[in-house]
Amino acid sequence: MSSDPFPTLGRVTSGIYILTIGQGEKATGMLASWVMQAGFEPPMVTVAVKKGRYVADWLEAGEPFVLNVVGDGQTQFLKHFGRGFEPGEPAFEDVHVAEADNGVPALLGAIGHLECEPTGHVDSGDHRIFAARVTGGRLNSDAAPMVHIRKNGANY
Repeated sequence: MSSDPFPTLGRVTSGIYILTIGQGEKATGMLASWVMQAGFEPPMVTVAVKKGRYVADWLEAGEPFVLNVVGDGQTQFLKHFGRGFEPGEPAFEDVHVAEADNGVPALLGAIGHLECEPTGHVDSGDHRIFAARVTGGRLNSDAAPMVHIRKNGANY
């Protein structure tokens, strides 16, 4: 047996989410898989974002965001948001969105969404982990969420 932790680390399951942030032409979205519920009262989540991504700067500045829950089989969201977007590049072409109560785009085809406000962060290696208070949300479907299992814990 190998003492290499990476094959086992890759088996730590995670959901698949699309984090949307910004408003109007500034709005963007990104694939997020390292998301966890982190509290009941108030309801809290954590989101890990790779250092150097401009979205991390927006979160650090306290910009509200939406976590869209991707359903099992909704690979169109992975294809669209998986590559990421440069600042100013349109992120929602051919994607149906509606403005959430916090002003951020929410994906209409997703299982549902959570509206969030960052409350703090901590650095964790090459990622920054943001804690956020859940301020609202909507469930659109009872479908099963997409679950991601990596082959190796050394990369996405």
